[in-house]
Amino acid sequence: MTKPPAPAVPSHEPLPRLAGGRGPRGLRSLPALSYNTHRALVLGLTFLAYALYHASRKPPSIVKRELARSWPPFANPALLGATDVAFLTSYSLGMFVAGHLGDCLDLRRFLAFGMVTSGAAVALFGAGYFLGLHSLAFYVVAQVIAGMLQSTGWPSVVAIVGNWFCGRRRGLIMGVWNAHTSVGNITGSLVAAAMLGYGWGWSFVVPGGLIALGGVLVLFFLAPYPQYVGFGPSPIEPVTDESTDGEDISAAGGAGKDRRDAVGIFKALAIPGVVIFALCLFFAKLVAYTFLYWLPFYLSQTAIGGQHMSAASAGYLSVLFDVGGIVGGVLAGFISDQLNARATTAAVFMYLAIPSLFLFHAYGSTSNATNIGLMMISGLFVNGPYALITTAVSADLGTHKSLKKDSRALATVTAIIDGTGSLGAALGPFITGFISRKGWDSVFIMLALCALVAAVSLSSHVKTEIPQIIQKWRNRSTNTQNGNADPGVQPLLVDES
Repeated sequence: MTKPPAPAVPSHEPLPRLAGGRGPRGLRSLPALSYNTHRALVLGLTFLAYALYHASRKPPSIVKRELARSWPPFANPALLGATDVAFLTSYSLGMFVAGHLGDCLDLRRFLAFGMVTSGAAVALFGAGYFLGLHSLAFYVVAQVIAGMLQSTGWPSVVAIVGNWFCGRRRGLIMGVWNAHTSVGNITGSLVAAAMLGYGWGWSFVVPGGLIALGGVLVLFFLAPYPQYVGFGPSPIEPVTDESTDGEDISAAGGAGKDRRDAVGIFKALAIPGVVIFALCLFFAKLVAYTFLYWLPFYLSQTAIGGQHMSAASAGYLSVLFDVGGIVGGVLAGFISDQLNARATTAAVFMYLAIPSLFLFHAYGSTSNATNIGLMMISGLFVNGPYALITTAVSADLGTHKSLKKDSRALATVTAIIDGTGSLGAALGPFITGFISRKGWDSVFIMLALCALVAAVSLSSHVKTEIPQIIQKWRNRSTNTQNGNADPGVQPLLVDES
């Protein structure tokens, strides 16, 4: 395995700024920042951005019980599932378009646009409360619009982080960074539950406003590539416009035309591993998103310790599933780095998710303490592989050795994998809306079967990785006996030479 190349500017000192400034307007107003400071800022802003995306998706699960109780036409839980599937289907289909656009356009402006317009779309659903609308068609259309706009987020943030971070610790770094998903779910649950007392419409309007404000921060302060702020040759061709008196628009952070070609969807599908991991994520995300959309409702319908809780209390309690998910994402990233085996790590987590789901359903109602413990364990095993595949695996495959060095595929590959996963995410909540009427036993059987299929789908990659894991540990043992340091390895899916 070849050694990753050195950064374009080994000293990590910024290059001289171009005339008219370099990068986003907000960064141009600050003193020159070091390379590592820029990386920290990128991690922070993309973390905030996607946490806000997820926070704005959480209100539907929090208000389900309130809608079912007091807002026609949602008395039928199946109709609540219809709005979920409308969002997730448009989200998954929009992802394939958004990924390619992300590789073609200025990622900063593309992401900022998506955040601001997503905020408006989320608030649109809540506007139905203030306008007294009871038309199912209105809420379905609002969710379709929101899903298409929210598809801009994930390909953009993964591509941006992938542009700034590579190498051996990518799994751990992106595993920690991926906590934004759970942090966003937790924040969205808390905000939506807190606003519920003022009327369920506020549970949508406030998260929508927050993501729009986050989009403004992205527009002014996010640098999508190291070259964007002077660390190496610019990937953007200078574009001039008469209205700027010949000013270099790309240097000022404009969209410009990328010198590297963005790969097409079919070429990205041909990258080894993309189809397999996309299939796995279809079933893994089906399980994760069923919990995202239905866990608060399930908790409110289940007597825990002999007592039922309110919709708001169920919303608060459900965040512990995502707390477990944070641990799972970090743990999966760390283990996959150490074992040099993304597929094996994801498969083992999915296998362990099966008994954890049954234990949560069977014994979660015993007491609050038991419910919390089993819920967090389920979140760990369900969200661990989901987080690993959508971050480190996507970034690895987007920089695969089969690609030309001058091509861009990070956003496209990420969109294909997560877009396919999102089709499963749409299917899970939709099916749950129907089969939950027959009892929750059927729902958990469905979830366990999907976790099994997700794990089995990686079998071919696991068979390849297991001998390499064994050989690695034999080499490590030999090096230890000979007094040599462990030389380390690069992830199997990555060749960044």
